[in-house]
Amino acid sequence: MLPGRGRDGRTARLSGVLGTRTVWTAAGDGEFFCPGCGGDRNYQRLTGRRRFTVLGAPLLPRGETGPVVECAACRTHFGTDVLDHPTTTRLSAMLRDAVHTVALAVLAAGGAGSRTALDTAVGAVRAAGFDDCTADRLAALVEALEADTGRVCGGPSGPGLSIELHEALDPLAPHLAAPGREAVLLQGARIALADGPYTPAERDTLATVGDALTIRADDVTRLLTAARTPS
Repeated sequence: MLPGRGRDGRTARLSGVLGTRTVWTAAGDGEFFCPGCGGDRNYQRLTGRRRFTVLGAPLLPRGETGPVVECAACRTHFGTDVLDHPTTTRLSAMLRDAVHTVALAVLAAGGAGSRTALDTAVGAVRAAGFDDCTADRLAALVEALEADTGRVCGGPSGPGLSIELHEALDPLAPHLAAPGREAVLLQGARIALADGPYTPAERDTLATVGDALTIRADDVTRLLTAARTPS
């Protein structure tokens, strides 16, 4: 059989003549965390139309494809679910707000009257990114939180405070590995322990923090116990 006369030869010749081509159209843009680059990048959201081609010329439509997300840097295409992951900048802001909310909740559980607890909370909040945080500001915010949630300082955790914690922590939890979620809980534990052993209200609040961070109850107990042991 002569070269190019068999089935493989015919397939090779046809593949050079016939094919499909996708024409992409930009449908939006923004910033996202690119898994390929490993950092925040600009992106375009693309929708595509497939066309049957002859000698490279698009002729007959063959339906739509996509949408996809194209990284402006590496040009890799991803499914649109990649946009569910926050950018590094957004994740840092979420973590900062979470630490701030946990600190306020723990102080509201009984530590707002302790200078040691306030100073420990200030250190945690500043480390998270609120550089201008002060003890006086935190104390004022605790008073506002108590007024908003109807909770008495040192009293049992009410539904209002639980809602505040879940609103701050629920969106963050899926994007943190276990050590990161545990670190947020332990920051709250250190604030609670700054002025003495846990009170029932503080334990209740920290249990809510653990639940919002999807930490199992027995792991919450283990972590709170470990936080009491000097390193």
